Amino acid sequence: MASRGKSETGKLRQNMEEQLDRLMQQLQDLEECREDLEEEEYEETKKETLEQLSEFNDSLKKIMTGDMTLVDDLSGMQLAIQAAISQAFKTPEVIRMFAKKQPGQLRTRLAEMDRDVMVGKLSRDVYVQQKVEILTALRKLGEKLTSEDESFLTENATASLSQFERVTADLGSEDKIMALASSGVKTKT
Repeated sequence: MASRGKSETGKLRQNMEEQLDRLMQQLQDLEECREDLEEEEYEETKKETLEQLSEFNDSLKKIMTGDMTLVDDLSGMQLAIQAAISQAFKTPEVIRMFAKKQPGQLRTRLAEMDRDVMVGKLSRDVYVQQKVEILTALRKLGEKLTSEDESFLTENATASLSQFERVTADLGSEDKIMALASSGVKTKT
């Protein structure tokens, strides 16, 4: 019996991760194709995807309250969804790595961005936005940041990222996390 529960938990986790990956890929594809779409079509598709993320988050919340063995494993996924819904993070790739708790890949992405901005392959504005997102994600994953990275975050953090950081400081405050997600969804509809 005990192994059956672990197997079901594993399958559930895998299904949830696949659904999150699909939604994050959908957001990333949308951003990459933005120039090819009419503004209205882009906004409508983005709104639908964010609604799907919100529904996914609601399902995740129900699972977390009903099955305590999944709470720890699903908390990171829920935070990633909160970030996407609240639009604190604008880069689906960063959200995906954050949800999967992949600090190594986040640091690799940061190094690639450092290189790309030096050779002119990445604009300074995009670099700053994504670096702030990655550093915030790394901090939330419990990674140690250099004093330079901390200074960079202090100087460049956006209001929504700061709000995400404050609200999620205590993972136990689920009501506050849900309030952040709700406020992000309400202002976009």
